[in-house]
Amino acid sequence: MFASLGPDDLALVAEVSHPRRFGAGEVVFREGDESNTCYVVRTGHARAVREHADGRQIALATFGPGDIFGELAMFDDERRSATVETIDAMEALAILGPDMRRVMLRRPQLAVALASSLARRLRATNERLASQSFQTVQSRVAGVIQQLVEQAVTEGASPEEVQITATQADLAMLAGSSRESASRFLATLERAGVISQGRGRLVVHDPDALRNYVY
Repeated sequence: MFASLGPDDLALVAEVSHPRRFGAGEVVFREGDESNTCYVVRTGHARAVREHADGRQIALATFGPGDIFGELAMFDDERRSATVETIDAMEALAILGPDMRRVMLRRPQLAVALASSLARRLRATNERLASQSFQTVQSRVAGVIQQLVEQAVTEGASPEEVQITATQADLAMLAGSSRESASRFLATLERAGVISQGRGRLVVHDPDALRNYVY
């Protein structure tokens, strides 16, 4: 979100940023909480989750180093639309919404840059949701694994044997499928030698072959 900002604008953002640490499995904020802070991930991972009235959950997104979440707090104080919890120990930079709004009033061009970046993220989300609505469960699960592979490689993992920290339930939530359906497809991938599974993790042995399942 801040990639297009120049050094002067980045320095202003840095002035209102505060380091925060979270343990593995810790809730950063809950759906319905007051919204006054956004977070930039430095190390570790988190995920955004929404819960249905009947108790079912769906994972909306995962976040890794360089990602930002809770960014709407920079523009308004509406209540949180999802719960964000850490997957592993996480270090982040916290930016209070009121502080950021004061910075944007001083530098209107900064507000325009952030609004443009937010619009691009919203457009990408809409495209992803539209694409998923036409995909099979298998294709959605494969697509989620592929995204996690790309994220891991970006963070420095080997592009050939890529380990992902995620449970079958995590993958099912991200793909918007049942755990049973995701489990059956993962077993198919394992028999094909594309992945191998362990407790709370899986290793992708053939990322190229995985792409053949995404359509």
